[in-house]
Amino acid sequence: MSNKIPFLERNIEYLKGVGPNRAELLRAELNIYTFGDLLFHFPFRYIDRSKIYAIKDLDESLPFIQVKGRISDIRKEGLGKAQRLTASLSDGSGRIDLVWFQGVKWLEDSLKAGTEYIAFGKPSVFRNVINITHPELSKIEQEEKEVGIIPVYSVTEKLRARGLDSKGISKLVKTLLENPDFEIKENLPTSVILRQSLLFRDIAFKNIHFPEQWQKGEEARHRLKFEEMFFMQVKIIKFKLRQKSQKTQIKFDKIGELFNEYYHNKLPFELTNAQKKVIKEIWADLKTGHQMNRLLQGDVGSGKTVVALISMLIANDNGYQACLMAPTEILATQHFDSITKALDGMNVNVGLLMGSTKTAARKELAELLENGELHILIGTHALIEDHVKFKNLGLSVIDEQHRFGVAQRYKLWQKNTEPPHVLVMTATPIPRTLAMTVYGDLEISAIDELPVGRKPIRTVHRYERGLNEIYVFMKEQIRLGRQIYIVYPLIEESEKLDLQSLQEGFEIIKHHFPEPEFTVGMLHGKMKSKEKEIVMKGFIAGTTHVLVSTTVIEVGVNVPNASVMAIMNAERFGLAQLHQLRGRVGRGADQSFCVLITSDKLGQDGRKRIDTMVQTTDGFKIAEVDMELRGPGDIDGTRQSGLMNLKLINIATDGKIIEQSRIEAERVLADDPFIKRPEHQAMHIYFEEYGRKNNDWSRVS
Repeated sequence: MSNKIPFLERNIEYLKGVGPNRAELLRAELNIYTFGDLLFHFPFRYIDRSKIYAIKDLDESLPFIQVKGRISDIRKEGLGKAQRLTASLSDGSGRIDLVWFQGVKWLEDSLKAGTEYIAFGKPSVFRNVINITHPELSKIEQEEKEVGIIPVYSVTEKLRARGLDSKGISKLVKTLLENPDFEIKENLPTSVILRQSLLFRDIAFKNIHFPEQWQKGEEARHRLKFEEMFFMQVKIIKFKLRQKSQKTQIKFDKIGELFNEYYHNKLPFELTNAQKKVIKEIWADLKTGHQMNRLLQGDVGSGKTVVALISMLIANDNGYQACLMAPTEILATQHFDSITKALDGMNVNVGLLMGSTKTAARKELAELLENGELHILIGTHALIEDHVKFKNLGLSVIDEQHRFGVAQRYKLWQKNTEPPHVLVMTATPIPRTLAMTVYGDLEISAIDELPVGRKPIRTVHRYERGLNEIYVFMKEQIRLGRQIYIVYPLIEESEKLDLQSLQEGFEIIKHHFPEPEFTVGMLHGKMKSKEKEIVMKGFIAGTTHVLVSTTVIEVGVNVPNASVMAIMNAERFGLAQLHQLRGRVGRGADQSFCVLITSDKLGQDGRKRIDTMVQTTDGFKIAEVDMELRGPGDIDGTRQSGLMNLKLINIATDGKIIEQSRIEAERVLADDPFIKRPEHQAMHIYFEEYGRKNNDWSRVS
């Protein structure tokens, strides 16, 4: 094999102890193709093999531990597949049980009563007795030479079967690190290393795999987390700087007649200070001659749509068209209805384009759009179809942006020769750490106050056994003139069963809310557009008292008279979804309620979600807990952002490292935006390589 190939890019097959068969297995099971891939396969925990615990000091809260004692009372219990082997181990201070459910026959033959062993594993409690399930055992006279801090690597059953368990991976990593050609080049500027008190890179790699002591392992992990996030931040900031430097012919110079007429004569309420601040930020972007790329986040009911409408009127005043893309037909229709009503009597032509729009109406819209007579087009993903052509699109507004793929959003950019200004909106508050990563290239505006007169929603948790009391409360609300949402979960994997339970729930609700005093409607995503429209119109008009629905009403549905949101099987919903659903009520002046109804059995995460919803209506706090519970990989947007490629950083818990890495990246690029200075040469070389490996769509808003 040629030595011209850089050491870390060499095929893993050529590492001593691997060979073609193991290489194929490492590629298939762990995506390890090269020496570098192995180096970056970090331990997920460590074992301190230097410490022996006394049995009397054990409790189930401890991590993996070692005990030393004499085996006695070996017994086989149960039958067939339910068989288990139990042995007692005593050390003079106490006794524990060692339990195995696999390999029972082999263990029964090999375990020797009266012999001293070292047992390693995680302590737990069963029937008031401390036990270790499937411990690692070694006889005292065969005690391994390995002592100190031992790395533990993730492996698979197939790898274990071929002798590549954690210990086998550890041996390969050791071989790699001891290779005479092994060299790790520094990639961070010395100034950053010194300011942040970081380990040098070569020392960090050696200590993350084989820490000299616990502290060194922590320092190594910190250094490599910092490095990982630093280069992501450099990429984000460079993109942002490049975007800001690009000129556009789409420059909105004036606040004109349409804006003034709406703002001074049509606006039905005083804007909040937060809304006014955000409009100023958007206006400042639109008149610079550079493309706006701004994210508007605001809690449910905070008034983002009014801000979007005012922004679109500024575009119209400057001779440009605007569009608003929404994720569902219900939301698009609602935007169209509310905006046409708001602009009644004004010289603004508004159109609606959806998948269900008839051919004749499509043709008419297309003509008006191409000749410039249609000023604002509202719709679903139908807006990005190739045949939809604007005369001069100046502003694209994307509502609930996380519902659209990046490629879909990018298509809106291509609707004009000059990329239009972009305003993306979300009612899902973004945790601070995500704002610095996934959305780090966007300017961010936040509407952080609710309109005057809104009362905080009261949220309560009730169990299914209390449903009759909840029905009594709902009837009281209806007799006061209010309306009710009752939402059932709809999970893709069990969609048929969920729709069946929705139908059953609908029948039960109709039984408890009989006609003629009460009217109950049902809504779900599988219904035809016309059916949905009829149901929604009945609810908006107030002739339907109770709407039994799936989460199709999660986003954007606005019925101020609805005062109760009851969520069935609330434990099956994520926090962000629960928060969105709760936001469907509390839109009028009346006191509103959210009732979370669960089964009696709640898991730990389910309990935390429900408790969080009861304790706070602050969307940002909810978003932080949501990310902590689900992890960044499950948060909307992160899968397409490059965050899934991160090896060490935890977006939910490593906020300080993310913040510090961004500060340092901004500092370096402020002085050296093209990373050309001699002291940044190593960083430049690494960044070029990083950019090639991490090229993705993530920075398209």
